[in-house]
Amino acid sequence: MTEGVLDTTEGVGQAASRANALRAAAVVGFFLLVSAGTFAVDSRYLYFSAYLWFGFIYGASLQYGRFCMASAIRDLFAVGVPRMAVGIMIAVVLFSLVSAAVTVAGKSTFHASPIGLYSVVGGAIFGFGMVFTGGCATGSLYKTGEGSVSALLVVLSLSFAQALFVDIGGVLDVLVPASWTASAAAKSMPAELSATTGWYDQFLAGYIWDLKAITVGEALGFASPAAKAFIGNSLINAVLPAVVILVVIYAIWYRKGWLRKNKDAAPGLGREVAGWWSMVTASKRTAIAGLVLGVAAGLQMWVMQSLQQKFGIANAGELLQALGHTSGLSLQETVFDPGYFYVTTQEAQGAAWVLAQLGMNLTDNIFFGMENGIPSPLANPVLWMSFSVIGGSMVMALLANEFKLKMPTREIAVWAIGGGILMGVGSRIGMGCNIGAFFATVTNGDPSGWLFALGMTGGGWIGVKFFNWWIERKMAKESPLGF
Repeated sequence: MTEGVLDTTEGVGQAASRANALRAAAVVGFFLLVSAGTFAVDSRYLYFSAYLWFGFIYGASLQYGRFCMASAIRDLFAVGVPRMAVGIMIAVVLFSLVSAAVTVAGKSTFHASPIGLYSVVGGAIFGFGMVFTGGCATGSLYKTGEGSVSALLVVLSLSFAQALFVDIGGVLDVLVPASWTASAAAKSMPAELSATTGWYDQFLAGYIWDLKAITVGEALGFASPAAKAFIGNSLINAVLPAVVILVVIYAIWYRKGWLRKNKDAAPGLGREVAGWWSMVTASKRTAIAGLVLGVAAGLQMWVMQSLQQKFGIANAGELLQALGHTSGLSLQETVFDPGYFYVTTQEAQGAAWVLAQLGMNLTDNIFFGMENGIPSPLANPVLWMSFSVIGGSMVMALLANEFKLKMPTREIAVWAIGGGILMGVGSRIGMGCNIGAFFATVTNGDPSGWLFALGMTGGGWIGVKFFNWWIERKMAKESPLGF
């Protein structure tokens, strides 16, 4: 009888696995059909497909390694588990090395961000919000691919919060420093835009544009491109800080347990290094995910720059015009086209496009009207990458039998939406998220990424403390004894 039950259970499991494998194949087939179909219409759609397939790789890697900045901060501060934080540092090191090689080869698409306190502030708001959502920007995308509806709510609330925030003005204009208004007024702006009204417009034109953007390699004045890329941008700005962070994580969260496990009462330097290496290699899946993400993110810059040269364009806006997609371009006839791993801006574009269909004018601000445009989601190559992150994660989750449609409770939904809104606001103040403002910047020699990381970590720590207080308060209320 027992054997029969086991056989039946095993048979059901195998059938489910086969069904999931077929579903995964269908998702891959869909993306292949999109790539082949658009290429058949015009070979220049290969530019779109490049974004799509790199997004697919990111999504699959993120899901495989359960790779998430929110998880890293929450696990570290809440339960003292360093696995995810270690994986992120591995990805930082590898991405920086590949980015340096790409830069030396003249194939980099990276542009440094302005250096200023805004990165810390934006990072803190973003980090505080992501603790409540259970996922960062990329984490929410891959968890959506696993079937999490709460993660989808995060993505939607983050997207629409950004779209609305960049157009905000009115009563908030009184919070704008007079220096911002004066600086914005002094700049020559298109007649369609007014940089002296609207909080975010003045933030950009009167503050952000006045800050200096420079990589460490450039700041140190290396004459050799190789020295600038490998020593300044990679070694000094990424590798050494990542190693120091790993040493700190080892000393605070891993060392004691490792020594106890190995019965080392008075370890020497060799044993300490062995313990550190044990921490780095403790989770093979996270390490592998970090390796793939780091290498793929660097290679994407090479591919996108090569395609730009092949098609004779400097921005996807030129490509869209050549393909007949003339709507949704900025006043500069450009669209958002970073050329590397990015998340939040294209999602803001998608939300803005939806709001535009409902009659809202979102092209009267600098963010959309002058810098990024609002192309249709079908004609937005970078947004294809966000969709395919979800698709890549879905395929990996299906193959691992981890895909399941999960509906949130009302409370979790509220946390997801509220946290997503904070993440959206933080990403726009910080000029990016855990990817664009940290991962892609730090690894390309931009010190502003570490400022965002500092704010994000601090905001995450506060978020963990607040969330724990909330849970304890809730449990006390629900206790029969009232405490």
